[in-house]
Amino acid sequence: MTDSPHAGGGAPNRAVDMNFSYALGWRAFRLLFASYFRWRVIDADRVPREGPLILASNHASFIDPPLVGAGIRRHVSFLARESLFHAPVLAAILRSWRVVPVDRDGGTGRGLKQILHRLELGGAILLFPEGTRTSDGRLQAARSGVGLAVVKSTAPVTPARVFGTFEAFGRHAKFPRPRRITVKYGDPLHFAALRAEARSCSRPRLKEIYQQVADEIMAAIAALENEP
Repeated sequence: MTDSPHAGGGAPNRAVDMNFSYALGWRAFRLLFASYFRWRVIDADRVPREGPLILASNHASFIDPPLVGAGIRRHVSFLARESLFHAPVLAAILRSWRVVPVDRDGGTGRGLKQILHRLELGGAILLFPEGTRTSDGRLQAARSGVGLAVVKSTAPVTPARVFGTFEAFGRHAKFPRPRRITVKYGDPLHFAALRAEARSCSRPRLKEIYQQVADEIMAAIAALENEP
């Protein structure tokens, strides 16, 4: 099923577990995406409405996190560099949105613990398997960090793919351009067998599992095609 091309028509249902601050930002981004970028949301009904969830998307722009989050009707926690929390006002907003501060690597230490904690509480969190924004608009290889987070959790993984965000506000752009952007969601992935194997396998095999999970997620993202 496909959402309305503008994904903004009609009165939305009560969004799942959104506090006032997040709901305000969620609505503001939806208005911006509909009016300036003429956005499209495809197959949002594939995303579980409740329970722990990892959303995994390709990464082409600063637009991507709010785009993936605004396309569904539940609170999504994002990752952000710890340096952004040094500004008091911005830090207050980020904390109210339950943004997870991470170090430069983003996949180890305190950041990973907070990711797993959010999932244990039944929350949804957005991860980017590529680790960083693409420099040319093409999909990049997945890093093993997302596999680590997936294996250590029990949450399903819903792949998502963004289209047009590189053209709208890519790495080298100075200002967002009014290009059409789209987010498409896939069916949830479950890694029960690999998670079970990871509990008792050797350390070298464990590293292979992390990368295997990451590669399978990236393949699922790549398989999502834009619709005319």
